[in-house]
Amino acid sequence: MTERTKVIYGPPGRAYVYLIYGMHECLNLIAEPDGTPGCVLIRGVTGVSGPGRLTRHFGITRALNATTVFEASSVIRVFDTGLRAGRIDVTSRIGISKAVDWPLRFVARGLMIGRRAGLLGLGR
Repeated sequence: MTERTKVIYGPPGRAYVYLIYGMHECLNLIAEPDGTPGCVLIRGVTGVSGPGRLTRHFGITRALNATTVFEASSVIRVFDTGLRAGRIDVTSRIGISKAVDWPLRFVARGLMIGRRAGLLGLGR
């Protein structure tokens, strides 16, 4: 664990924002219990494809690392829209060369996500 990655050890419900390739910031949501490292990369939302484009579009930077995402006052917010497992497709991973066939890419079927509707919103 490093100072940069300690946020992924919990508690869940926080943002992990980091720089990749020295140019793109990526948003992950901590998803494992406190003490267990684990997060989910948010690759895109309706109308915005790609993790770097997503963070640029919403103005998400490393300054928002460790932000709580379930509180009404949070800058980055995640909403429960009632989406359940039956409406989530599992696909092959993209943009990588190893373990491509691992079922670790999840896509919400028919879900509208964006600035005003869906799972991700900004409180600014």
